[in-house]
Amino acid sequence: MKTAIILGATGLTGGELLHKLLEDDRYSKIKLFSRSSIGVKNDKIEEHLVDLFELEKHSKDFVADEVFCCIGTTQAKTPDEETYYKIDHGIPVGAAKLAKENKIPRFIVISALGADPDSRFFYNRTKGEMERDVLAQGIPETYIFEPSLIAGNREESRPFEAAWKKVMSVGDHLLLGPLKKYRSIHAGSIADAMIYVANNKYAATRIESREIREIAESYR
Repeated sequence: MKTAIILGATGLTGGELLHKLLEDDRYSKIKLFSRSSIGVKNDKIEEHLVDLFELEKHSKDFVADEVFCCIGTTQAKTPDEETYYKIDHGIPVGAAKLAKENKIPRFIVISALGADPDSRFFYNRTKGEMERDVLAQGIPETYIFEPSLIAGNREESRPFEAAWKKVMSVGDHLLLGPLKKYRSIHAGSIADAMIYVANNKYAATRIESREIREIAESYR
């Protein structure tokens, strides 16, 4: 029986992941580290309401078989670049450092398609630097998920993203061949694929959107 840690269970993909792990008999405990409670009662859940910028203060509780990091914000929600960087880079890298310190053998983190530490675009550069610094920890099984636009029903309002999803729902079928990786992907598919690689050694470290979908389909 395994113990999993989820960072970002209050978000779209993290929420999907949590519900799937609650139904998975391989997991007896799911530790949630977040700023606020998810409001779900289940014997498997162990909530830790903490400042995610100071995870190192909770090292004794940060023990598990694997870490699922689903942390992420948007430039619309967090326009200040310094704060944005602290969330999308600082929290995942801090979690990876703590996982290494506590000898957690698997670390699975959501990044984004187009992540590149040398990009001139702040968003892509932030994700790229996060990937680089997570990998630098040398955790034996590190998997970086690079989805395109994530589809699903969010509780928070993201008008631009919602409008773009409507466009993509029509245009996805036009993206063929090498362009398939740009098709939107459902949060549930990402969660399925994350669980699969956590329980089956996988050859790739970076997993792009199209491959995420293929893993999820085979998992189901």
